[in-house]
Amino acid sequence: MASAHPMVEIWRGDLLESQHRGHAVVCSSSGDVVESWGDPDQVILPRSSCKMIQALPLIESGAADAANLSTEQLALACASHNGAAIHTERVSAWLATLGLGETDLRCGPQWPDDRPASNGLVKSDTSPCQIHNNCSGKHTGFLTLAQHLRAGPEYIEIDHPVQKMALEAFERMTGETSPTWAIDGCSAPNFAVSITGLARAMALFARASEISAAGRLRDAMRAYPELVAGEGRACTELMRAMDHKVTIKTGAEAVYTAILPEQGLGIVVKIEDGTTRGAEAAITALLTKYGVLDGAHPAALKRLGGAMRNRRGLEVGTTKAAPGFA
Repeated sequence: MASAHPMVEIWRGDLLESQHRGHAVVCSSSGDVVESWGDPDQVILPRSSCKMIQALPLIESGAADAANLSTEQLALACASHNGAAIHTERVSAWLATLGLGETDLRCGPQWPDDRPASNGLVKSDTSPCQIHNNCSGKHTGFLTLAQHLRAGPEYIEIDHPVQKMALEAFERMTGETSPTWAIDGCSAPNFAVSITGLARAMALFARASEISAAGRLRDAMRAYPELVAGEGRACTELMRAMDHKVTIKTGAEAVYTAILPEQGLGIVVKIEDGTTRGAEAAITALLTKYGVLDGAHPAALKRLGGAMRNRRGLEVGTTKAAPGFA
């Protein structure tokens, strides 16, 4: 087993203050490993970085078309959103078309990351609800599928038809039998996979036709990056910076996936220490390396290479790709 590779360095003045190590794999559309760092066979929980795989049965079953889901709703089914009005209003409307409501969700309440939404709750002395949960779009997709299948309401249970279909899609796309699973933050099962297997799945999304389930989800995400995450978030800002040509998705504990259709590549990054800062910098480095992101774009410099400033605005350091990475 190879050890984690140095990927990101934090410099303060002329001192290397911190370092993020991790694993990364780039796969071609044929499933071959193009390049890797660290241990390509490292088994991880992809967390929310694989939501586009979890959403495949929604389309493949015919549920999405039967419910006349829009491209925006497909993007929300793959989202880890901020709980802004553009997210919660759409999720609420989607639930209403199903004849369902907030209590039918099983993701749990979450305080929104969107500041206006958060301030609104504070000012009105209102508690957040499950629609504010960053996974409420994914769960509404699960409910749409469950309703189409005429399955029971506990769609997050491991033996529920929705999760059985999610596992089948996951193993088919990754080309691996998942060795184990755990409960995600939103209470849904999350299936373990090697980094190479997850990169292989992203490469399959990259080469998928526009009319396929994988192609529709890929294109929905890059068409509506503001629904996939939200203002100020790396997924949203970087997809915009790449002119909506590439699909990227973050996951908890510092996982990142990227789908590069024009290059036919899938990329996965896992930072060992679990920090968002490291994962965002590492995926920025790889997207720049493979020519889909301008490293001088403000959205890129915000994560890698730009000036790090203190509260007085003084430049105190920077974030760099480690030697030998990207």
